[in-house]
Amino acid sequence: MLINNLGYPRIGNNRELKKASEDFWQGKITDNELELVGKEIRKNNWFLQKSLGVDLIPSNDFSFYDHVLDMTLCLGAIPDRYLCLKKYLKNEPNEFYFALARGYQKEGFDIPAMEMTKWFDTNYHYIVPEFSKSQHFVFNSKKPVNEFVEAKAFGITTKPVLIGPVSYLMLGKSRQKDTDSLDLIADLLPVYFDIIHELASAGASWIQLDEPFLALDLSQKAKDYFKTVYKDIRNKFPGTKILVATYFEGLRDNETLAAELPVDAIHLDLVRSPRQLERFMKIVPSDMMLSLGIIDGRNIWKNDYRTSLELIKSAHKVIGNERIMIAPSCSLIHSPVDLEPEKNGPLLDELLQWMAFSRQKIEEARDLKELAMNGSGRESEKLLSDNQESLLSRKKSSLIHNEIVKERLSFIGDIEKNSRSDFHQRKLKQRKKINLPLFPSTTIGSFPQTAEVRGWRSKLRRGEITKDFYIELVRSEIEKAIKWQEEIGLDVLVHGEFERNDMVEYFGELLQGFAFTKNGWIQSYGSRYVKPPIIYGDIQRNVPMTVDWIKYAQSLTDKPVKGMLTGPVTILQWSFVRDDQPISETCFQIALAVRDEVQDLETAGIKIIQIDEPALREGLPLRKSEWKEYLDWAVKAFKLASTGVHDETQIHTHMCYSEFNDIIEHIAALDADVITIECSRSQMELLDAFAVFNYPNDIGPGVYDIHSPRIPGEPEISHLLEKASEVIPAGQLWVNPDCGLKTRGWSETREAITNMVVAARQMRMGVLVK
Repeated sequence: MLINNLGYPRIGNNRELKKASEDFWQGKITDNELELVGKEIRKNNWFLQKSLGVDLIPSNDFSFYDHVLDMTLCLGAIPDRYLCLKKYLKNEPNEFYFALARGYQKEGFDIPAMEMTKWFDTNYHYIVPEFSKSQHFVFNSKKPVNEFVEAKAFGITTKPVLIGPVSYLMLGKSRQKDTDSLDLIADLLPVYFDIIHELASAGASWIQLDEPFLALDLSQKAKDYFKTVYKDIRNKFPGTKILVATYFEGLRDNETLAAELPVDAIHLDLVRSPRQLERFMKIVPSDMMLSLGIIDGRNIWKNDYRTSLELIKSAHKVIGNERIMIAPSCSLIHSPVDLEPEKNGPLLDELLQWMAFSRQKIEEARDLKELAMNGSGRESEKLLSDNQESLLSRKKSSLIHNEIVKERLSFIGDIEKNSRSDFHQRKLKQRKKINLPLFPSTTIGSFPQTAEVRGWRSKLRRGEITKDFYIELVRSEIEKAIKWQEEIGLDVLVHGEFERNDMVEYFGELLQGFAFTKNGWIQSYGSRYVKPPIIYGDIQRNVPMTVDWIKYAQSLTDKPVKGMLTGPVTILQWSFVRDDQPISETCFQIALAVRDEVQDLETAGIKIIQIDEPALREGLPLRKSEWKEYLDWAVKAFKLASTGVHDETQIHTHMCYSEFNDIIEHIAALDADVITIECSRSQMELLDAFAVFNYPNDIGPGVYDIHSPRIPGEPEISHLLEKASEVIPAGQLWVNPDCGLKTRGWSETREAITNMVVAARQMRMGVLVK
């Protein structure tokens, strides 16, 4: 029996990678200094896993920005627009690497970043590979080999991890609409042969190929490619052990396909789909090993050893211990690094004993191996009894249940009956009350948070300043933001969210049933890390969360100021959620809390309220057969939150970095008066779905990619708006950035938003002239 790990967090124990990357971008450290930080993180990860008994330790799971982008560079799939820059930066490989992810606007170059979207149903974002009909692949980056050799020099033989060839192509986009990226497999596969050959020559006995699409709905064409690709790999490398990793879902109708692949091991996600093991056991080949993903790689709750041991025993009966691997369900990049530092943090001891972060999950794998192999010893019995005792304490805890919340949930049906008029009636009333021009301009909500602003919160926490003084400091920042927005001519203003640490964490801190870590960071994209709240119990709003801040901002101007809230589905998706009740029930609890805030904002005189739901698409199940159930309760939760106001109050929502085509009817069912969406990286491609569907409400397609430091000029923004107006009537179009501006600097924000306002005016003038 082996312990197998699919991937380990690459951010460092204390977010060393974030600091080093941002210092490199700002020119504070050299390329060599950045590389040294990466090398130290990798070394620490390898030695830690070895010390904890991991048999198959991953390499090439580290990335300075994104592992899909790493694979794109490795395969030489560089978009044509970057080829001149590649020559220019031939001696600065990391500068070029980051340019692909973030765009490049200096030294005479002005190149947009590659497209970015969500990694399956997680809050991790990956850089989307771009393909053309004439796409050519070449072994361009030796990163997988170099990191294997690096670990070997430390005396550790690792298992290199690569994105599998079929999934890599399916993760990408072809720029020609009549081209299927899978048809590029003939050109791609020889490069995979080159990589595997070099890894095998360097001494790799196991290679992990991640094929998450095996757990999704597949066309017959994709299934056929899986068969031929892995047959070719086996024929080419009969002596190299190949582990194919699937995760985030069960194999279901692809079980036979996976079992027939000529590989040495298959990894199954038994957290998402424990029942698939029983079925797979009936068809597993006699020479195939099974990696049992029994430890949740995406949540923070302790493993139930008794349940996991039952799964191990089921596999043992059929294939024996020698063919079993114990593993987390997926890569641990979706889990915080280590629970140990939290023992001096804000979490209650009672909560701590229910949790496991990445390091503890590896320890759980070690414990399960010990229990499976030597379960009758005194030490093993204590491991099991301690585990069961902590699980029982959670079930019995008084922290979890709130009868007032449960009673309110029983009246949801009555609440739903109080709906608003249809959109067209509402729009007439809102136009009379708010009086906005054509192409109204606004931002998504947040403005840059300087180190000074962040420092105010730290000082407040440490007791170095009083609450009253903190409020005055934040108010001064709001005043400056309102004044600037008025000066440049924005139509709908925001207060800037200077009081907020994170769009989910801020609300969680003010809601009952949430807990927070000190160092529970996970990567969202690049150097953007988030610290998800932990939903451990029933959720209730005890006090208003935003009303005073928004009221103050509105008192400073005659222009409308948006109330800014995070929606129930997003708060749910971007938290570590309790697993002792249906997630829909938890979402409805959040929705009722948000509803209370929406009503208080309206009572306070706020005319426009934005309820952000960027995670609505992200939460969509990976199998289409389960979409309807999820979308029904997700839409219901949003409407619970948003429909408790009068027709005159305008409700906005925001979504970003998602494909909407398949769920456009459900987005329409949200019935928000205005939806703002990310569109600039895809050059307005996402609007096609709204045009074909004839989306009835107002739309703000993002015209400024805020995830890149590149500043778009007025002509570029005008071009995007012209493209948008070709598919959406002018009377429905708003003008806004892709997302909030919290992570950007003030100088670039001022220039970009000013350009955006000028472009909106130009569009307005053009329509009036016509």
